[in-house]
Amino acid sequence: MTQEILVVGATGKTGRRVVRSLETRGVTVRKASRATGFDWNDTTTWKPFLEGADAAYLIAPEDPAAAAPFTDLATTAGVRRLVLLSGRGLDETPPALFEGMRAAEAALRASTATWTILRANNFHQNFSEEVWQAEVESGTLFLPVDDTPEPFVDVADIAETAALALTTDDHHAQTYNLSGPEPITFDTALAKISAATGRTTTLTRLAPDEYAQRLRAQGVPDEVATELNMLYAGMRAGVLATATTDLETLLGRPATSFDTYVAETWS
Repeated sequence: MTQEILVVGATGKTGRRVVRSLETRGVTVRKASRATGFDWNDTTTWKPFLEGADAAYLIAPEDPAAAAPFTDLATTAGVRRLVLLSGRGLDETPPALFEGMRAAEAALRASTATWTILRANNFHQNFSEEVWQAEVESGTLFLPVDDTPEPFVDVADIAETAALALTTDDHHAQTYNLSGPEPITFDTALAKISAATGRTTTLTRLAPDEYAQRLRAQGVPDEVATELNMLYAGMRAGVLATATTDLETLLGRPATSFDTYVAETWS
């Protein structure tokens, strides 16, 4: 078994759950975050976290140029196994979308380490942790979406899959597509949350230009607003609408349903 594992983004939505999942397996975890001195934009902070680690869980850096140098340094430092969280539908989206993820995937595939890529859907927890949380709690979610369903995936399932890939063999050069068990619309998702909380939360559907204007008014940079609009365009086109079975196959159980997430989070 791997002796010590580095988790990059250890305080983040997926990272902290990966830490928890590894620790329940008895693995020693090295936690990398800004709070512990790790900075994607400062290459001098990387080596102390990599030296002595046998494997690493990665999230893509915002700067695509950081991906290859980091993986090169990781393998030089002796990291034997790399597991990356990426995004589902990457091959069907415009090249300008998710440049950090594309660069990170390319870096893993070019590395000499054993590597695994986890491509995941939108998370259940986007409704309750950052992202859409404030609007959901205020009663109205504003998004450029339609009736195309989304098989939202639970972050705990992703973390469990990551822990599996980090600590067991037979996952080298594999790209897994992770989703929840069934696609549902945003209207349905909000109706389920409303039923659990007793507070009505509804969806207001925006045109892409309206959504971009709303983001800019909130201080979001133009390039981020453009990228998000490309993401939602892919969702409206059905790029992510079909549920996958990779998670169920890997974990040997059904993926966590949206109903289970709501009962555990909003009830």
